[in-house]
Amino acid sequence: MCVCACVCLISFKSLYFVLQLVIRNRSGEILYRISPWAKYVIREEGKVNYDWMHWEPPLPYLSRHPSPEKPKSLRIYESHVGIASPEGKIASYKNFTYNVLPRIKDLGYNCIQLMAIMEHAYYASFGYQITSFFAASSRYGTPDDLKELIDVAHSMGITVLLDVVHSHASKNSEDGLNKFDGTDSCFFHSGPKGMHRLWDSRLFDYSNWEVLRFLLSNLRSWIEEYSFDGFRFDGVTSMIYHNHGIGESFSGDYHEYFGLHVDEDALVYLMLANHMIKFLQPRCLTIAEEVSGMPALCCPVAEGGGGFDYRMAMAIPDKWIQIIKELKDEDWNMGNIVYTLTNRRHEEKYIAYAESHDQALVGDKTLAFRLMDAEMYTNMSVLSPLTPVIDRGIQLHKMIRLITHALGGEGYLNFMGNEFGHPEWLDFPRKGNNESYHYARRQFHLADEQHLRYRFLNAFDRDMNKLEERFGWLASPPGFVSEKHESNKVIAFERANLIFIFNFHPSKSYVDYRLGVETAGKYKIVLDSDAPEYGGHQRLDHSTEYFTEQYPHNYQPNSLLRANSQTSFDGKPRRCFLNHLQVYIPSRVAIVLQNLDIPN
Repeated sequence: MCVCACVCLISFKSLYFVLQLVIRNRSGEILYRISPWAKYVIREEGKVNYDWMHWEPPLPYLSRHPSPEKPKSLRIYESHVGIASPEGKIASYKNFTYNVLPRIKDLGYNCIQLMAIMEHAYYASFGYQITSFFAASSRYGTPDDLKELIDVAHSMGITVLLDVVHSHASKNSEDGLNKFDGTDSCFFHSGPKGMHRLWDSRLFDYSNWEVLRFLLSNLRSWIEEYSFDGFRFDGVTSMIYHNHGIGESFSGDYHEYFGLHVDEDALVYLMLANHMIKFLQPRCLTIAEEVSGMPALCCPVAEGGGGFDYRMAMAIPDKWIQIIKELKDEDWNMGNIVYTLTNRRHEEKYIAYAESHDQALVGDKTLAFRLMDAEMYTNMSVLSPLTPVIDRGIQLHKMIRLITHALGGEGYLNFMGNEFGHPEWLDFPRKGNNESYHYARRQFHLADEQHLRYRFLNAFDRDMNKLEERFGWLASPPGFVSEKHESNKVIAFERANLIFIFNFHPSKSYVDYRLGVETAGKYKIVLDSDAPEYGGHQRLDHSTEYFTEQYPHNYQPNSLLRANSQTSFDGKPRRCFLNHLQVYIPSRVAIVLQNLDIPN
């Protein structure tokens, strides 16, 4: 048996105890380890490894605000505390609390998903190589600073989710779990089965009772100690297949989901985790980052499902990248876009997103950068002429985000800064960039400058979220698509008593476009991507009223007509003929119409 002793040392610099576990293994070797349950670990300047600190302040932070109710419509702001500042340094929990949370609230997001909170020795791992699972990262501040952040978010009605990494762990041994007792199998599978060959990290043995106890208690700790409102589980696909999904295309055939290649121990752990979380705190939410489409993952555990509330719609950002990289604008396939946005199982909730942190990392490009590239550095000022590249990028950026938001799922996610088209990728300090923080930051001030076009995208993102807050389309049944016209490049659908109209054509505007409508009544514009405050060309008259007539079109009982506008398209007065005017849809424009006859 291993003999274990705990030695307490006093650090006069920090006035807190520094603790170490001293383990003598079976061969008599002495090992120095950090407790797997350590709640606070720090790395002193100039040192390689972290030290385990005893954290027990004389006046601990006491939360004053209850957690908000579980949101019906989930609008997530994916966040990284360390980069949440324009300065070239690691930002703090305090900075996020007082400078970023108000911005998130103003943008209309009701949930934040905090990344890289669980302690990780290597900052450039983006928080996905965990060393201390119970410790909030000390590089941003103290545990009480994190508790204050969450408490202030709750005071704003914002739900807080933790990006939890139970799919793998860092290979570090002196300040991590690896070889904790001198063997390679204390927490993990031994041999090659315990290594992820792409991530170069250790893989948990979910059949081990003590591992299950460790991971489940870890989740409970984040809920009870910090008041997190739920979790986004990272790397679920890697967990539930023995091959970790490496090299698999996952066509959707059911034989891909059931068989000896499925890691049943991992599936059982996820079921246990979701059952325990909901038992301890019914308001908690769980989201699976899962790319294969494993059936029943979002069904209740009582029905034999995985128990998750949502899953990430990971095919959507890949589709937008593929379209922008490979196709000319006139070759965009409307049917394929609609299929990707709507291809989900009935009653299984998805978090839709046009891009997340994955698309912002070095070596990749954000949508804004793919659309506008180098001109973002030279032509984003309103004092310079609006070039075709910038104009195209701004208009498509808004349209892509709105159609993803409105049609793609039952929740929506945005990575911090992408709402205003942050001009640079993310690259954390490392040897390859001379330990530079230049790209490990978010330049929020760009969206506040009145002379920069970034503010147009920021304003559109805000008003898009505020409109969803009013009408709740994410909590409504999936949208009914009545139009996906390939040559016209028009998509139209209804959801939550709103009509969404998109004209993706690069040059064609349509003066008399008939649209099929299910719900009769009078409609008016409530969101217009062509409005000047969004960097549009102001081609739509917002005083126009749209009426339906009983003329079946596109399998809908009514058609939408335009009337009661004061001017014609050339600006001259005109007479209105109800039965002869259809909807005007300018090129590269998204329009949202509200049915005024139905109470909001």
